[in-house]
Amino acid sequence: MTRKKTLAKKKQAQAAANSQTKNPPSSEPERPSSPTIPIPQGPSADDVKEQGNVAFKAKQYTEAIELYTKAIDIKPTEPSYLTNRAASYMALKRFRPALSDCQQAATLQSAEPSPKTLIRLARCQFALGLSEPALSTLRSVLDLEPTNAAAAQLKDKVLELETHLRTFEFSRTRKEWGMARLALDKCLQSIEAEGGEIPTQWRLWRVELELSRGNWDAANIAANDALRLEPNSPEVLALRGLVLFLSGKLSQALQHVASALRLDPGHEPAHRLRKRVKDVERLKEEGNTAFKGSRLQDAIARYTEALDRIGEIEEEGKGGQIRATLLSNRATTLVKLDKYEEALLDTEASLALYSTSFKALRTRARINLHLEKYDAAIADFRASMEQAEFEGVDADVRALRSELKKAEAALKRSKTKDYYNILGIAKDCTELEIKKAYRRESLKHHPDKGGDEEKFKLVVEAHAVLSDPQRRERYDMGEDEDGQTEGGMGGAGAFNTADLAEIFSQFQGGFGGGQFGGGGFGGGGGQGASFHFHSGGRQHEFH
Repeated sequence: MTRKKTLAKKKQAQAAANSQTKNPPSSEPERPSSPTIPIPQGPSADDVKEQGNVAFKAKQYTEAIELYTKAIDIKPTEPSYLTNRAASYMALKRFRPALSDCQQAATLQSAEPSPKTLIRLARCQFALGLSEPALSTLRSVLDLEPTNAAAAQLKDKVLELETHLRTFEFSRTRKEWGMARLALDKCLQSIEAEGGEIPTQWRLWRVELELSRGNWDAANIAANDALRLEPNSPEVLALRGLVLFLSGKLSQALQHVASALRLDPGHEPAHRLRKRVKDVERLKEEGNTAFKGSRLQDAIARYTEALDRIGEIEEEGKGGQIRATLLSNRATTLVKLDKYEEALLDTEASLALYSTSFKALRTRARINLHLEKYDAAIADFRASMEQAEFEGVDADVRALRSELKKAEAALKRSKTKDYYNILGIAKDCTELEIKKAYRRESLKHHPDKGGDEEKFKLVVEAHAVLSDPQRRERYDMGEDEDGQTEGGMGGAGAFNTADLAEIFSQFQGGFGGGQFGGGGFGGGGGQGASFHFHSGGRQHEFH
């Protein structure tokens, strides 16, 4: 017993020692274990959505959008959060993001489509001018609920829009621009009534219609509106460049085309327009240079080539103001070449395109004056002067006022005596030309050679006025200058002895055989000629 107990105690002691070696006692007191701290939970997606609903009812739509967005972030697969946010966007007339939300919600509900979601989607499509997608969506609603009143009412609006669009397309194809404009206006009114967003394509159509109608102010306004809303659209920039080109603003047109090509280097319409503008700009400048250098035929050739590059298609307002300018330039050149009838045709064509061009009006006035269409010339001079005054070109106004007075004087002369016409000379003739014409007409109409005495008297009167610079100036300005003096027909200054002797010598010598035939002036050959002239009741005879 003693031995067994002793062994048992030794084993117990050894086990205790081993236990102490494996797990030595800690020098620090034991710490109680920490309890688990619960993680605080935020509001649920439904809670946030309800907050959004409160904001929506209070018409705080921007705040509602933020709250619905938070709910969507928490639970992105819940379609009602998307449709609620879409409703907030729609209240702010932001139909494009609303459309995106409705499309996502409809996709999530594809297994069980919601008429409410689909109607909201159709409203967005309609407000953005997407009539065909809107009709398709509404058909789906009416398949689900044939008596849905909201869907039926919206469908009627969309069908009306579709009718206007079809009318527009039909009228544009037939080039009935007025009808097309009315139809497009109806389309725009439909979208504006919804507070929607006009499609960019519709805005481009509006610009194209105004170009086709030749309505340049409206085309510029429409192009500016389109560019303001779509500043980074190559299509809008290129079309705005076309409007500027046809308006005659070539450098600005090139700037817009360059911007379009920076956004889309492969934009083909912009490439074509750039080449066209550069060609016309070069040819126009070459024509102007040739005109200033008096190379008139070269100028006409350059202007004609530029006109060919511009063209006159109806969709571009038949060439617009740039074509009007080139036609006016060519007309001015033709006047220099005395081709008045051709010049008149060009001027009429120019004014048909740009009726308020004071330069074209001035050119037509000058042509009409040359063609002795005095009333038309006066009307054009007045219209030209009024337009020049409006544009503030004072130097041209002063020059036009002077030309108008001369045209009025010419009209007055045409109703009495036209001394230039009597002598058969131009109104801008020289003193030498007046003298030669006077001699010629005096010989032709002298009564002693069977001429008309009244015509002879008119020749003398004409010479009396036109040979005197001061009297001629007064006559040109419309003052009364009838060639008469107290001494009778023309007075001594109008028809003096020296003039008669010179005319007589021409009868007797230079014109005796060649012009009048036979030997001498009055009688048979070899006899001296006598020259009779009645003045102031007395008869003068020269031998």
